[in-house]
Amino acid sequence: QVQLVESGGGSELTGGSLRLSCAASGYSYQSKCMGWIRQDPGKEREVVAGIDSDGTTRYADSVKGRFTLSKDNAKNIVYLQMNSLKPEDTAMYYCAAPYNGRWCGLIWREYNQWGRGTQVTVSS
Repeated sequence: QVQLVESGGGSELTGGSLRLSCAASGYSYQSKCMGWIRQDPGKEREVVAGIDSDGTTRYADSVKGRFTLSKDNAKNIVYLQMNSLKPEDTAMYYCAAPYNGRWCGLIWREYNQWGRGTQVTVSS
């Protein structure tokens, strides 16, 4: 059974930073990919970033230049460093995996395994 656990969320002011973590069990980042998806009530669900097993990353236009995805294979943890936060970044953030784990793109419907999420709130 795959378990994904997010942490690191919280409240920040505009321009601040947060680092989210996703620890996995029953799922290896050495051979599998991971994506980060956010959703806030009234807003469209959005995949903000994805990282493949080889370290290849991709980002939504809304976060490019501000968010950085990385991973520690030994610890089996994926990190999402969020800098220059904006109020529009406010959302529940989920780490998620697709059914095959090979590619983590920017289409949320490709992801079928999600964590429970961690809340990020950015105020002006």
